[in-house]
Parts: sequence; structure tokens; C-alpha cells
Amino acid sequence: MQEKDFLRKKYFSIRKKKYFEIEKTFFSPLTKLIKKKLYNKKINISIYYPASFELNALKLLEIDYIARQTILLPVIEENNLMNFFKWKVSEVLFVNKYGMLEPIRSKAVVPNVIIVPLLSFDNNKYRLGYGKGFYDRYLNRYLKKFNNIITIGIAFSFQKYHKLPV
Repeated sequence: MQEKDFLRKKYFSIRKKKYFEIEKTFFSPLTKLIKKKLYNKKINISIYYPASFELNALKLLEIDYIARQTILLPVIEENNLMNFFKWKVSEVLFVNKYGMLEPIRSKAVVPNVIIVPLLSFDNNKYRLGYGKGFYDRYLNRYLKKFNNIITIGIAFSFQKYHKLPV
């Protein structure tokens, strides 16, 4: 656990120092992949509202195909569980106890695609998150029932680590 804590601090610092704003074209390969995997059908796509120098996932909403989908944002609920709720750019967001922006709670929706924030990643498709386990718990709950959920971590290339501890 000490190694993970060290890596979290290291990659948060690196991300803060090297952060830059991206263009929507950054997401062109991702959009093509989603279209191919889901055959251009209407989908529920969860993004995160960026904070703390996270790659700006809101740029996805500038892509017509993505903007036409049902957009979801995560909400932290009781017992540290996370669910996803519909959100439109014009709708109000609320600050949760972690300082993250969340939509109004309505009926929880299971996403087809989850864009996952991360601090670091490796070649084995492992990610290092913030250590609270919200996405891990969510996926453990729902992947058994909905095994077609696609999870995609997005990051800058400088966030890559050779082999993360798991």
C-alpha cells in the first residue's frame, strides 16, 4: 500500500506540472472505437467532471456522436457506493463531500461505457486511481450482471508507469 500511496503522490504532482488543455480531436480514436464496439446504437456513456488537473473529459461532449448519447455523471451515495445519473450540460451540478461536482439524483442508470479517471496506468491495463475504490466497487457490483460494460481510462502519456502494483 505504501508503494501505491507513493505513486499516487508522484503522478498527481507530475500531472499538475505537465497538464495541458486538449482539443476534442484527442478523442477521435476513442469515438471510433465506441462506435465500432457498439454499432452506432444509442448508448449511456458515463464521463467524469474533471478536477485536480484530470484530463478534460468534457471535451467529449463537443463530439456530435457523443453529445447525442445519454450522458451520465457519477454520484457518491451512502456506504461509499457510486451510481450514475443522467446529466445535460445545461443542468445544475452540486458539490459533494469530496469537492466533486455531481448531478441531481434521479433514477440510477447503468452505463454501456464508463470513462474512468486515473492517476497512472500501465501496459497490463491496470490503473491507479485515488484510492477510495468507488469505480472498483461499482464494477464489482455490476459487471456480473452487465458483462458488456466497456471501461476506458483516459490519461496523458506522461501518466504511464512500467508496472503498477495491484
